[in-house]
Amino acid sequence: MTPLIKVKEIISTNAVVVFSKTYCPYCKRAKNLLTELGASYIVVELNVETDGPEMQDALQEHTGQRTVPNIFIKEKHIGGCDSIIEIHKNGLLLPMLTDAGVIATVAA
Repeated sequence: MTPLIKVKEIISTNAVVVFSKTYCPYCKRAKNLLTELGASYIVVELNVETDGPEMQDALQEHTGQRTVPNIFIKEKHIGGCDSIIEIHKNGLLLPMLTDAGVIATVAA
C-alpha cells in the first residue's frame, strides 16, 4: 500500500483524524481542544510511524499542507491548529463534530 493510499484510507474510515507529531505544541493544542469538547478522534503520530515521513509527503500531495497538525473531519480537510481554533471561535466546530457523530448530544 502506498503512503497516499494509506493516508486516504485512514481519512475515509475515521470521522475525525489528526495527523500529528508527539512533540509539536500546535498538535497538542489542537488535540487538547478536541478532547475538551469531548470528541472521539484518532491520532496518527507521524514521528512514531515507521512510514511517517512518507505519510507526511503524501499529506502534502493530498492537501497541499505539509505541516502538522493536519486535521480532517468527515473526510474534509480542516487544516492545522490555527484553522481548527478559528472554526471553534466562529461556533462551527461543535456542530461539525456533532454532525460527524463524534460527540454525544446532551438531552435538554
